[in-house]
Amino acid sequence: MATLLYRLGRGALRRRRLVVALWLVVLVAAGLAAATLRGPTASNFTMPGTESQRALDLLADQFPAASGATGTIAIKAPADGQLATPQGQAVVQELVQQASTLPGVVGAVNPLQVGAVSPNGRYALVQVQFASGGDDVTDAQRTAYEEVGAAAKAQGWQVAPGGEVLGGEPEIGSTEALGVLVAAIVLIITFGSLVAAGMTMLNALIGVGAGMAGLFALSGVIQLTSTAPILALMLGLAVGIDYSLFITSRHRQNLLDGLSPEEAVGRAVGTAGSAVVFAGATVVIALAGLAVVDIPFLTVMGLAAAGTVTVAVLVAITLQPALLGFAGRRVLPRRLRTVPTADGTAADEDDSDVTDRPAATTTTTTTTTTEERNRFGFRWARLITRFRVPVILVGLLGLGLLALPTPDMRLALPGAATAAVGSPARVANDLTVEGFGAGFTGRLAVVVAGDTPQATSAAVPQVTALLQRTENVLAVAPPQLSPDGRTALLGVVPKTGPTDEATETLVHDIRGAVGGIRDADVLLTGVTAIGIDVSEKLSDALPIYLLLVVGLSVLLLMLVFRSLLVPIKAALGFLLTVAATFGITVAVFQQGHLADLVGLDTPGPLISFLPILLIGILFGLAMDYEVFLVSRMREDFVHGETARQATISGMGHGARVVTAAALIMISVFGGFVFLEDPVIKSMGFALAIGVAIDAFVVRMTIVPAVMSLLGDRAWWLPRWLNRALPNVDIEGEGLRTHLEDRTPTRV
Repeated sequence: MATLLYRLGRGALRRRRLVVALWLVVLVAAGLAAATLRGPTASNFTMPGTESQRALDLLADQFPAASGATGTIAIKAPADGQLATPQGQAVVQELVQQASTLPGVVGAVNPLQVGAVSPNGRYALVQVQFASGGDDVTDAQRTAYEEVGAAAKAQGWQVAPGGEVLGGEPEIGSTEALGVLVAAIVLIITFGSLVAAGMTMLNALIGVGAGMAGLFALSGVIQLTSTAPILALMLGLAVGIDYSLFITSRHRQNLLDGLSPEEAVGRAVGTAGSAVVFAGATVVIALAGLAVVDIPFLTVMGLAAAGTVTVAVLVAITLQPALLGFAGRRVLPRRLRTVPTADGTAADEDDSDVTDRPAATTTTTTTTTTEERNRFGFRWARLITRFRVPVILVGLLGLGLLALPTPDMRLALPGAATAAVGSPARVANDLTVEGFGAGFTGRLAVVVAGDTPQATSAAVPQVTALLQRTENVLAVAPPQLSPDGRTALLGVVPKTGPTDEATETLVHDIRGAVGGIRDADVLLTGVTAIGIDVSEKLSDALPIYLLLVVGLSVLLLMLVFRSLLVPIKAALGFLLTVAATFGITVAVFQQGHLADLVGLDTPGPLISFLPILLIGILFGLAMDYEVFLVSRMREDFVHGETARQATISGMGHGARVVTAAALIMISVFGGFVFLEDPVIKSMGFALAIGVAIDAFVVRMTIVPAVMSLLGDRAWWLPRWLNRALPNVDIEGEGLRTHLEDRTPTRV
C-alpha cells in the first residue's frame, strides 16, 4: 500500500493543477446538488419493532386524525381563579379559536370543557392536534403556532406554545468557528509557517465542504436526523485537519532531510499517508458498524459521518500533495528554506516550481541529532520509561476515579425539560410544571384496537380500570374513538416527569397490566414511551457494539504491528478512555457538577445514542494516535535499537505531531460545546474530553510506560500466526525496499 500511495502522491504533485481543478469541480457540483436536492431532516427518533412504534403505525393506519404531531399551549392567568370568570373564559375561548384555525391544525380542545385547569384556577392547557407528523410540519406552520395568543399576552396573560411540534433542526452558529480558529493557531505554532498552516486548513475545509454538500444532496432521498449533519461536520473538520497535518508534517521532515519536493511528497504520502488511510478506515468501519445494532436513525448517522471521513482521507492523499507542490519549500519556516547548491553554497529557495530539482539524497536520514533528543518529546519519554511502574499505577488509578460515575449513567431522548432556558419549548415546559406538575409534560398514550367496534368498546373500560389502579398514574383521560369505532386512544398522566426512573417503571407496569386483555390489541406509546424504548434498545446494543469494536481493534493492530501484546494493550487503553470519558460526561451533564462551565442550564440523562456513537468515534481516533506513535517504535526496534530506546525514539519523534493533532481535535469538538442545543453540547464535550484523555493520558503516558515495561516481549507473535496474517505494510517497509532498489535519478 505504501508504494502505491507513494506513486499517487508524486502523481498528484506533478499534475497538481489538474488535481486542484478536479476537486474544485467536485466541490461546486456537490454544492449545486445540495442546493437543489436538499431535503428536510427528521427530529424524531423512530425505532421499528418496538411497541411504541407499532402503536404509532396502527394509529396512522386506523386513526389518522390522532397520529399527527401534538402541541400543548400552557396558559397562566394574571391571578388565581381568573379562569372561572367570564372575562377569563372569553380569553381562553378566543385563544382556542385562534389555535384551531392555524394552518395544518385539525383542532384544538378547550381546557374549560375537559377540565384541563389547575385547582387554583390560574393555569390551563390547550391541546392542539396537527394533521401531519412533527417532521412534516412546515416552518411557516410552526412559526404561526409559536405566535398564537398575542391578544391574551397583551392583557397580561402568559401564553407558552409547546409540545412535540416544536422539535426542529439545531442551528450552526458562529461559536463553533472558535474551535476552527484555535486549530489554525495550533497549526501556525506547530509549523512555524503561515503557508503550511493555511494550506493544511484550506485542504481540510475543502474536504469537509465537499463531504457536507454531498450529504445534504443525499438528504432528498435519505431521511437524516437533525443531529446527523452536525456529527458529520464535527468529525469531518477534526479528522480533515489532522490527516492533512500528518502528511504535511512528514513532507516537511523529508524536505529538511534534503529530498526534492516531489520525492518528499511521495514519501510523505507513502508513509504518513498509509497511517492516514488506516486511521480513516478504522473510523469508517467503526461508524459503519453502527448498522449492526439495527437502529435505522443511528445507522444513517454513522454512515453520514463515515462519508465525510472518507472524503477527508481522499482529500488528504490527493489534494494535499497537489497543494504542497504549489508551495514548494515555503511550507518550511523561512530560516530553514535554504538548500545546498551544486557548488556547496546555500541558496534560498522560494520558487514553488521545483519538481525537477534533484534530491540532495535518495534516502531519508534516520539519525536523531542531539538537538532533537533535547526536545520535550524525548525528555518526556525518558521520564516516563524511567518511572514506568509508578506512572502506570497513577494513570490507572486516576482514570479509574474519573470512571466512578459511569455506572450511574442514565439515557433518554432529549426533552423540553433540558432545553435551553428561554427557548419556546423550555418556557412551555416550565409553565406546565409550575401549574400542573412534571407528569403533565410526559403524558403517555394507550391505543386500544379491536377487530370490531364492539370489541373495542368492551376492552376500553377494562383498560381504564387497570390504568387507574396502576401505581404512579395521576389521571386517565376519557377515550377518543376513531370514526369507525375500532380504535380508541386514552391519555395517561403519570405523577413523575418523562425522564424520571419512576416513569420508566410505570411504562413497564402498564404494559404488564394490560397484557392480559383479550379481543383487542393494547399498545402504549407517546413521546415518553418512545424515548424509553429507544434508550433501552440502545443500552442493550451497547455491550455488543463495544465487544465488536474491541475485537476489531485487536485484529487490526495485530495486522499492523505483528504482535499480540501491543493490540491487547491498545484495546485495554481504549476501554480506559471510554470509561473515564463516560464518567466525566455523567458527572457534568447528568449530575450537574461544573455544569456552569459548559453553559448547561439543566442537568439530565444523557442522550440515548451518545455512548454508542462515542465508542465508534473514539475507537478510530485512538487507533490513529496508537499507529502514529507505536509504528515508529516498531520501526526503530526492527532496525536494531533496544525496546527502551525504540520507545523513547518513537515518542520523541511523534509527540509534537500527536500533541498538535489532539489539540486540533479538542478545539474543533470543543467549539460545539458553545451551542445552546444540549444534545450537540454533550456530544462536543464528550468527544473533546475523550480525545484529551486518550491522547495525553493513555497514548502519550501509559502506552510508553507499558511498552518499556514489556520490553522485547511487546513484539512477540507466534510464527504460525505471523505467516497467516497478511502484510498491510503500514510502515512503508516495502516502499523502503523499492527506493533502495531503484537507481537514483533526477526526480
